Amino acid sequence: MGDRDVRDLLLARELEGGEVSALLAPYRFRDPVEADKELQRMAKDPTRRERLANLLPELLRCLSLSADPDRALSNLERFLRASLGPLQLLADLAERPHGMELLARAFGASSFMAEILIRNPPWFYWLVDPQNIERSRGRKAIEDDLRRFLSPLASVERRLDGLRIVRRREILHIGVRDLLRMCTVEETLASLTVLAEILVQRAYELAEETLRQELDLPPLTPDGRSAGSGFTVLALGKLGAGELNFSSDVDLIYLYASDRGRMSRRASAPTRDEYYGALARRVTSYLADRTAEGSVYRVDLRLRPEGRMGAIAQSLRAMERYYRTRGRTWERLALLRARPVAGDRPLGVRFLGRVRPFLFGQPFDGAAVAEVRQLKEETDREVARRGETERNVKLGAGGIREIEFLVQAFQLRFGRNRPGLRARDTLGALDAVRHARLLDADEHGALRRAYVFLRDIENKLQMVADAQVHSLPTSDDEIRLCALRLGYRDEAGLGAGEALLRDHRAHTEAVSQVFNSVFSGDRLERAEKASRRRRKS
Repeated sequence: MGDRDVRDLLLARELEGGEVSALLAPYRFRDPVEADKELQRMAKDPTRRERLANLLPELLRCLSLSADPDRALSNLERFLRASLGPLQLLADLAERPHGMELLARAFGASSFMAEILIRNPPWFYWLVDPQNIERSRGRKAIEDDLRRFLSPLASVERRLDGLRIVRRREILHIGVRDLLRMCTVEETLASLTVLAEILVQRAYELAEETLRQELDLPPLTPDGRSAGSGFTVLALGKLGAGELNFSSDVDLIYLYASDRGRMSRRASAPTRDEYYGALARRVTSYLADRTAEGSVYRVDLRLRPEGRMGAIAQSLRAMERYYRTRGRTWERLALLRARPVAGDRPLGVRFLGRVRPFLFGQPFDGAAVAEVRQLKEETDREVARRGETERNVKLGAGGIREIEFLVQAFQLRFGRNRPGLRARDTLGALDAVRHARLLDADEHGALRRAYVFLRDIENKLQMVADAQVHSLPTSDDEIRLCALRLGYRDEAGLGAGEALLRDHRAHTEAVSQVFNSVFSGDRLERAEKASRRRRKS
């Protein structure tokens, strides 16, 4: 046994079960017998067997680096089977060792990314091209590729499926780079945001184009663009903040310039209310409807005025009146992150200027603080009911939402006189709050590190199956797999899962300490008095 080589798994005439297990032991397989069967299935004929045997030492090393070597090997076998030329693929992997690691890490971490590649094997070559994998995809590159992809497609159904396909490919690129630590967490969030903006804009353009054709209305402009359409799509939440996560709803509000008159002089033409309501429903449908190619994005419209009871789209005049007369504190928090992402963006900018007094012209006093505290307590009760208080990285104790509430409280309290505090993104706002000396250096550092850490966990949870998951798993095995996706490794005396839980506990305790100091006392009042003293001096 001492002179055995892992290549003997494929080249030796006969190995005993103990020899197979011993050869595979260094590579972290939970089930070495099944792993051997997968290798034998991959080595389908003598030529392929020999080529795979030559790759085997490096391949097993790459598999051992993945979160789940068993799952990675199983997905690799399926990928090889799906490829048009298995022999050529093995030859290409021999020339691209980084491609082996890419496949092993992706296949062992994410069934979602594995299915994308198994369904589209040629995308592997696009992905491993250094021109693609070594850098983030810029807005222009994605828009150009999307235009080329959609231009030969005649029907709106095929073009919408084209949006879904392009999203999958770009999500694969972002996810692999994130998993291989080829970018920062902040870069991942920015890339996911840019992709969503492009796809929302294109869905809007298709909706406007098809609706106008059906109603026999003239196109907006000769080239079909939508800059002056009088209709805009506002993003809130993480899309508005430029910090979208891996599997996220997009929080949208639909706004149009005027509710007066009809869309044309024809008596049968729809009123503007009717037209823009139909357009909003169509944009939502184009984004959210599922086909065999999946969906583009889940759409959440509950942040619009009146929530589910409100009109799906509202005029500038109606929306301005609503926020002036009926807007609530939670809506002030939400609008801090609002921005136009599609359609008539100057209209969106005009709206944000009109609601600025609602955001910063009203006091953020003790009653408003109590309202935010009540919102958090209601969330806490629901999270506790589900048994997720210590596990939910978004809504649980010391989670992402507490950091967001903290930052937004300082923005609403002091943003009227300090425009620099009005950053939409959480990290930018945190930095601005620190620059204004409303947080000390230790608090700022703790919150910033916790936010990046928690958003990283959130992405690693969601990339497994492209599902909106926010809670750490309950089983030790699943916690360990999550930790391995995050880059933790088992060490003597401390497993990867235990290290993840230790760090999670430390970060959330630090967040809760700052959160409680702001929302359980007179911290905001004291900060305001100190701010006034500094301005006078």
